[in-house]
Amino acid sequence: MKVMAVASITKPLSPEQRQQIMPNEVPATLKLYLDGKIEQFWYRQDAPGVIFLMNVESVEQARTAVEALPLVTGGFAKYDFMQVGPLAPLGLLIQGK
Repeated sequence: MKVMAVASITKPLSPEQRQQIMPNEVPATLKLYLDGKIEQFWYRQDAPGVIFLMNVESVEQARTAVEALPLVTGGFAKYDFMQVGPLAPLGLLIQGK
């Protein structure tokens, strides 16, 4: 199953907090990528935060994975989740085959 996880920053980090949290956030995120749970990732252009395309068994598995990240556990970020899939209406274009 593919899930989009969209992060929003709920409170900004001070420079000291950034120095404490980011050395843990980056390796934890990379581990999710290397484990195959995060398939692609982007930095948001509209607001601070990231977007992950996740390859997971369920939305709940995606939620469990990203809610363990240090920015979330520290109360600095939250994620919204949406299950995505193939653009099924395109099948209408080839039904007459």
